[in-house]
Amino acid sequence: MEQVPVALIDIAVDSWTIHDVEKWLALQNFSPDLRELLKSHEIDGYSLLRITEHDLRTAPLSLTKLGVIKRLAGAIAALKSTTIAKVDITKPGLPVKEENSNGNGNQTGRGVCHVFSSDGGDGASSSSSDTEEHRRLPPLKPEIGRAVIALGYFLVATVWTAFVMVIVHDRVPDMEKYPPLPDFVLDNVPLIPWAFDLCEVAGFILALTWVTVLLFHKYRFILIRRYFVLMGSIFILRSICMLITSMSVPGRHLKCAGKNFGDSGLRLRQALVIARGFGMSIQGVRTCGDYMFSGHTVVITVLNHFITEYTPKRYRMVHIASWVLNLFGMFFILAAHEHYSIDVFIAFYISSRLFLYYHTLANTDILRRFPRRANLYFPLYSFFEADVYRVVPNEYQSFFSTKWPFPYVNGISFEAVLNRTESIWNCFQIDASWLNLTGGDDVHIGLEASTLKTHGNLTWNYGDHRDGVSA
Repeated sequence: MEQVPVALIDIAVDSWTIHDVEKWLALQNFSPDLRELLKSHEIDGYSLLRITEHDLRTAPLSLTKLGVIKRLAGAIAALKSTTIAKVDITKPGLPVKEENSNGNGNQTGRGVCHVFSSDGGDGASSSSSDTEEHRRLPPLKPEIGRAVIALGYFLVATVWTAFVMVIVHDRVPDMEKYPPLPDFVLDNVPLIPWAFDLCEVAGFILALTWVTVLLFHKYRFILIRRYFVLMGSIFILRSICMLITSMSVPGRHLKCAGKNFGDSGLRLRQALVIARGFGMSIQGVRTCGDYMFSGHTVVITVLNHFITEYTPKRYRMVHIASWVLNLFGMFFILAAHEHYSIDVFIAFYISSRLFLYYHTLANTDILRRFPRRANLYFPLYSFFEADVYRVVPNEYQSFFSTKWPFPYVNGISFEAVLNRTESIWNCFQIDASWLNLTGGDDVHIGLEASTLKTHGNLTWNYGDHRDGVSA
């Protein structure tokens, strides 16, 4: 098949018009009847990328010739691969630049400048990216509704896990009859009574760091959704493991004895007490029997992975501190003899693997080529990641302002720029410093304006071209 011409490659496929799609079909030697059929159904670039072979076979397209169906499906798949190849997934936050120029080199269209690179790259300011070729990427929708559903899923999983913890507390083996199992680490590390509290302090620091990232991350609702889905899924898996096998108490210092909480209503109330205290001993929650696998290890491991994934790579000290807290938190659990070594190891392995598997699927297009299999084998993933077609870039903005992402910008107020400017149609380089979010780098913020004598139409753009906020 013929290559897509440069005139079309320079336009992101999802931004192709109906006419662009028609030209592409002609270059692929498809018949005029097929081109007219797709044109009549208003198939533009966005729609073309989402057409499946099933769509081609069924109404309203209802193609009947197998060869045409296979050739068109293959051409669309190749187009998707070409589109993905144009995006450097190792630099998911590559800023977007879109320029239209007339013959004199003056801008005649909408100009958009750049926010600092999401992964930090080599620490260079985003002004150096002016020499790079930037592609316009599909927009990422916040989808708050799905984030709320993910929160509901997490809450249900948390209450269910707490309910199972009450059940396994009833079944905890008699410490006199079933002594602690031999454990390589516990047998060689002396008991440190206050170590478990330090583990929870480490978890609190990680949680506070994660909340800070969410407050300033541009795609916070996607991150929230992924966090709740993963945590809820791991908690459900943990509840199954706890329920299947009851292990003996790991240390004689623990005062554990089976309790009969009576009816289900009393058990549910006790479960709500555990869930409300987040299962933390510093909140007064003490449980027994919930050993396989460690819930504390799950929480600090997942928090660590989310922090390192969704902060720029140049924040090395943050990443190192996060890993130190994760590893020391696991050590403190063992030093307190609150869990067996296998509990902590399995918890770390499952948490880290599920995080990596989920994000590997989310950052590739493999499952989207087989939607039926994805819906069957990965229903949660298919639902929550249905509209995420690329790596989530690490771009930041203020949680408290929708018009201006940084409250302090070199002491130059927005009105001062307005009053001193007659006509602006370019980009301003502005140093932003608040909580050192930019790491000292320059932030490029696009400003599009017509004549400002009468304070006419004005749009500030930060992030990609779809993030304009009119003033």
